[in-house]
Amino acid sequence: KQWYQRRVRGMQRLLFKKMASTTKLQRLRGLMKAPKYDLAAYVVPTDDPHASEYIAPFHGRREYISGFTGSAGTAVVTLEKALLWTDGRYWLQASQQLDENWELVKDRLPTTPPIRTWLANNLPKGSKVGIDPSVFSQSSFLETQNALSASGITLTPTEENLIDQIWENRPNPPLNQIISHPLKFSGQSTSEKFALVREQMVKLNAIAHCVTALDSIAWLLNIRGNDIPFNPVVISYVIVLEKKVLFYVDNRKLTPEVISHLGEEVEVRPYENIFNDLKEISEKGNVWIDSSSSQAIYSAINPNHVVIETSPIPLAKAIKNPVELKGMKDCHIRDAAALIRFFSWLEIELNQHKVHTEYSVSAVLAEFRSKQPDFFSLSFETIAGSGKNGAIIHYKPEKENSAEVSIDKVFLCDSGGQYKDGTTDVTRTLHFGNPTPHEIECYTRVLKGHINLGLAIFPDKINGHQLDILARIPLWNLGLDYAHGTGHGIGAFLNVHEGPHGISFRPNKETLKEGMLVTNEPGYYEQGNFGIRIENVMAVITVQPKHKSADKYLGFEHITLVPYCRKLIDIASLERAEIEFVNKYHRECLEKVGPLLDGDSLKWLQRECEPL
Repeated sequence: KQWYQRRVRGMQRLLFKKMASTTKLQRLRGLMKAPKYDLAAYVVPTDDPHASEYIAPFHGRREYISGFTGSAGTAVVTLEKALLWTDGRYWLQASQQLDENWELVKDRLPTTPPIRTWLANNLPKGSKVGIDPSVFSQSSFLETQNALSASGITLTPTEENLIDQIWENRPNPPLNQIISHPLKFSGQSTSEKFALVREQMVKLNAIAHCVTALDSIAWLLNIRGNDIPFNPVVISYVIVLEKKVLFYVDNRKLTPEVISHLGEEVEVRPYENIFNDLKEISEKGNVWIDSSSSQAIYSAINPNHVVIETSPIPLAKAIKNPVELKGMKDCHIRDAAALIRFFSWLEIELNQHKVHTEYSVSAVLAEFRSKQPDFFSLSFETIAGSGKNGAIIHYKPEKENSAEVSIDKVFLCDSGGQYKDGTTDVTRTLHFGNPTPHEIECYTRVLKGHINLGLAIFPDKINGHQLDILARIPLWNLGLDYAHGTGHGIGAFLNVHEGPHGISFRPNKETLKEGMLVTNEPGYYEQGNFGIRIENVMAVITVQPKHKSADKYLGFEHITLVPYCRKLIDIASLERAEIEFVNKYHRECLEKVGPLLDGDSLKWLQRECEPL
């Protein structure tokens, strides 16, 4: 009876969703046809005005119009079609969330045209394509404009966002209070950071640097916020001048303590004043912006006085100082204790035949984390996938229709926390019953790739793209692969995904440097059956190999400290060096996390860390 009721409710939701989608598209197309706009297509990216990967609900325009909830993707609505481009992480999710009004376009395949190419090939000459310039980067605007103009199509910025005009019950802009990020956690003063920016301003002959990325602003001002779920940032802009720093933010978010922290050098101005101020400042001299800045920001600057160069902040932020590295290591130990308590609890519950859903166990894990010292929030929404749901790379369990966690199925758990001294992101795949030989074989191949990358020693000036193959070879040898990158940077009590570096099959020229943090997360996803991913955060460190044909060699130190799943490891297929790595890693888990545990959780850790 309960299954039937859930089925009926699910069908009702799908019908309502399709009706709502149809209405939204009809209203949007009505606006597009209006003489004021006269658009043949309208492009709706995920981005907010700050090019954030994750956005506040207030900026969730693409999700509103399409129904797709993934963190990456762009919607294109023409007068006849509605299409969504998204990458391999979200193909399965998008196919389930898009209704019949929408067509999924699998982005980043060799046969998939970029959006600008599709528009140029499918719209008649003389058409106009509309965009909101505040959510389109200057570089993307230029590329799209050039591609369309070659086909006689005009890229048309609109003063108002068309989605905003049809969005009923839109969430309010966030007004969460700002907090300071003191020196004991940041390890570097704002004056030192301002000096770094001003040094580059002199080299570029610029009188100002406009900072638009929210994590860069948080890092620069040593502040944190809560304007975007799971990302401790503040919706704001900054302009660094020679003698002062202009901070554009809703002043209702400021407390007396934060005002004191900012000091006299920082002048607070209304958020919306950024465009007028850029216009005035650029009349006096060159204004420097990053190419990721929006077309709206670019358009506000005198075209004769704009300098477009990479900001130094992302790289400086990515190379953690000793205080930040210590904080990251410390919070990973506490976070590991929470995760191990959760796994131990879940195993006991399942063996007692108690019923738990993916959604309910995610809430329990959040509760375990919240009890750790200096906990602030989760670092992203927990991905807890049992069986076939684990094959959805960024699966998000819903309260009403999440699956039961089964003792007989592979369970993938990707989760993390925000702590005042750091950020965590860890994935473990477990089986609480009796895994099949195929599941064991696939898990072991993923583990071998994880170890292969984790043991890498490489010369300075090597980038993550060059290392990506190390994690894939054990999978490729079996005819397996995964449709996502292998690793991303991670912030220190900041965004869980951070650039400019990464480890991926996609080219990235940014070399790995000592002090950077990067994840190591190969996987395998068998649609309809299970998903496997193993993820550690690693610090890039200097190593001393026996011979040195280059001046400096680098390697990795694993700072995630959660054991691998013993019953999913085929020990016979591991090389001696791989066994030694696992045993050494597990000893470190016991030594560092064990003292924070007791009872069943300590027994669970001891069992999982027994030598192979």
